[in-house]
Amino acid sequence: MSIIKTEHLTYVYSPDTPYRKTAVSDVNLEIGEGDMVGVIGHTGSGKSTLIQHFNGLLRPTEGKIYVGGEDMWQNPKEIRRFRFQVGLVFQYPEYQLFEDTVYKDISFGPRNMGLSEEEIDRRVRHAAAFVGLKEKHLQKSPFELSGGQKRRVAIAGVIAMSPRVLILDEPTAGLDPKGREMILGQIREYHEQEKNTVLLVSHSMEDVAKYAKTALVMNQGRVFMYAPVEEVFSHAAELTELGLSVPQVSRVFLTLAGRGYPVSSNVFTVEQAKRELLRALAEGGKQNA
Repeated sequence: MSIIKTEHLTYVYSPDTPYRKTAVSDVNLEIGEGDMVGVIGHTGSGKSTLIQHFNGLLRPTEGKIYVGGEDMWQNPKEIRRFRFQVGLVFQYPEYQLFEDTVYKDISFGPRNMGLSEEEIDRRVRHAAAFVGLKEKHLQKSPFELSGGQKRRVAIAGVIAMSPRVLILDEPTAGLDPKGREMILGQIREYHEQEKNTVLLVSHSMEDVAKYAKTALVMNQGRVFMYAPVEEVFSHAAELTELGLSVPQVSRVFLTLAGRGYPVSSNVFTVEQAKRELLRALAEGGKQNA
């Protein structure tokens, strides 16, 4: 069953002006409930414009969007209800922080949902603990925290609304490798525990290969490819032509296979590479025995 569906979705910036630009063009897409989708594409491909439609920040110029089978814009007065179902964490989400304490920032969404104080408190503490924030952080100003901690506060604020879909636009931008691994590990754990849908927008092909199950490739405002990660990264030459770089380990195995070594060319994570090398070595040993 699809949680998000688009039909002929098109969005035009600055229509009826000399600056008119079609950012998304005739997109037909179905995102399955419970899927973990990596959204990739070069700058200007339309991926950020597309995801802003999913929680109603942008209204289609043409076409329709369905969330849980409901037409999002059938009644524009109800758009707020869909924004609670589809949570969006922007790139550099710490810029979204504005309250004087971490607790208030995380509680902002749940409070606007009209929940009881008891339920708000439960959600705030659950979301904070989930992203690794301790009790002592909750009464601090978010602006006293480190960059990585601010990022966690912003993510916790969206998680606290218990959205059916969580969208993260470059959630690791500007973080060091340790911070990236921590944030992405928490996102994967969240997805596995909550069984909801997660869309991870990233320029890092390695991150998409490691954490996503499905990859959505955008190019010139259209869906270029939407398939399981292993299938998408098997089209290395086509992705390279789009200005995207497949994972480094994939390039290594494509080169090895091209030179006649008995290894699969369809490898896109370090774990797969390890298994494939061990398999090739084991089979080579049997042949020599």
